[in-house]
Amino acid sequence: MKRQALLFSLVFYLGPVICQISYSIPEEMPSGSLVGNIAQDLGLDTKRLKSGRARVYTGDGVEYIELNGERGFLLIKERIDREAICRQTTPCALHFQIILENPMEFYSVTVEIIDINDNPPTFEKSEVTFKISESAVIGGKFVLDRAIDLDVGKNGLQKYELKPTDNFVLKGDSQGSGTEKAEMILQKPLDREKEESISLVLTAFDGGDPQMSGTIRIFITVLDANDNAPVFTQSTYTATVFENAPEGTVVTSVSASDADHGSNGRIKYSITNSLDQAHALFQINEESGEIKLIGNIDYENARNYHINIRASDDGGLTDSCKVIVEVVDINDNKPTINIMSKSNMISEHSKTNTVVAMMNVQDPDSNENGKVHCFINDNTHLSIKAASNNFYSLVTDSDLDRERASEYNITVTCSDEGVPSLSSKRAAIGPSMAAFVNAEKCTSPLDFHTGRQ
Repeated sequence: MKRQALLFSLVFYLGPVICQISYSIPEEMPSGSLVGNIAQDLGLDTKRLKSGRARVYTGDGVEYIELNGERGFLLIKERIDREAICRQTTPCALHFQIILENPMEFYSVTVEIIDINDNPPTFEKSEVTFKISESAVIGGKFVLDRAIDLDVGKNGLQKYELKPTDNFVLKGDSQGSGTEKAEMILQKPLDREKEESISLVLTAFDGGDPQMSGTIRIFITVLDANDNAPVFTQSTYTATVFENAPEGTVVTSVSASDADHGSNGRIKYSITNSLDQAHALFQINEESGEIKLIGNIDYENARNYHINIRASDDGGLTDSCKVIVEVVDINDNKPTINIMSKSNMISEHSKTNTVVAMMNVQDPDSNENGKVHCFINDNTHLSIKAASNNFYSLVTDSDLDRERASEYNITVTCSDEGVPSLSSKRAAIGPSMAAFVNAEKCTSPLDFHTGRQ
C-alpha cells in the first residue's frame, strides 16, 4: 500500500485554527486500513484529541473515514469504490473536517482516492450484426459499438483488436473523451457467392497491470449492391438544455445523407451505447433524427452528456457523429446550513472574538446561484465571520453583561445570489436544537446563555 501525507501551511483566524492536510490511498482498501497518523501530522497530542472530543465531520456525506481517538489514526471505515464516488472525474477525493472543542478548532482533510484496475472493458451487447453489400467499396467504414471501462487513466480503455483480418482491418482514433472510437475498414472485396456470412471478434483492452479485456462478436451477412454509405452533415453537434426542461423537450436534430436510391439510400438513426448512460435520458426519432428528452436531468449530477449517434442505410453501411448536450443550471437549491459545533453557555467575562459556534454552508448550484452570503439578527453582541470557503464562525463582537441579557436567541440567514434568491435560516429558542419549515425558509437552532466563571 502506498500512502502519502502532505501537510500544508496553517492559517489562523480570530477563531478556530484552520489547517489543511492531504493523504493519498488506493481504492478498495479493507475496513480498518490505516490512512494516516493525523495526530502526528497535525502535531497534536492524543490527550488533546480526547479532551477536545475529536470527531470527523462530513456534512451530509457518507463517512468513509473514521478517527481512532485513542491512537490518533485515520482509518478506513467503509470500503471505498472510486467509480461509485467520482465516476470518470479525476482526481477523485474525499473532503472532511476534524472537529475539536475546548477550545474549538477544526482541520480540513483531503483524501485522494487512487484508481486501481478493478473494472474490465465491457460492451453493452455480447454480439452485433451487420448486413453489408458485396459491392461495398474498398475503404468503406463500419462503426463498431464502443466498450466502456469505468476505470480512469492507464487503467481505462486503451485499444481495440479485431480478428480475423481477412476482409476487414481495424481503425481506431481518439475522440478525447477517455473512450476510443473503433471502425472496421473493408480491405478486401466481399463475394456473396463464396462466403455468405463472416464472424469476427472485437476485443477491447485496458492498460492496467494485469491487463483486462472484454469482447463482442460481430456477425456479417453479405448482401447485394450498396455503393454509398450515409454521411452526417457534421461530425459533432452541440446543444443546450435547462435542467428543469420537461420530458418531450426537443434538444436538437441530426442529419445524414446517402447518395444511393431506394432502400439503399433510406437512413435510420439510433443512439449507440454511451459512457454516461445518455440513452436513458434522450431518444432519437429513427426517421427524422430529432432528439428529445425522455428523463429528468440535474445539473448537479451531470453538466453535459455525450450522445453517440449512428446512421445506417438498408444496405448495412453506417456513419457516426457525436452530440454534446450542455446542461444549463437554474437556481433550484437553497443554501444548506450545518452546525458543526456550538456553545450553549458562555461567561460574561469572555473576550471579544470568542467563538460561539462553527457552521458549514453548502449550495450545489453554480456561479451566482451557488454564491452564498450569511448574516445574523441585530442586537445580539455577536457577528458572523467567514473562516474559509463555505465555513463560518459566530463570534462575540462586544462585551457581554449577564445582568442586561442572560441569553440570546440567534438566527443565521444565508442567501444565494440567484434570481430569484433562495435562502435558509437556522434559529432556536432554548438550548436544544429544533427545526421547522415554512414556505421558503428552512429553520433550526442556535442559542447560548451567558454565565459567570
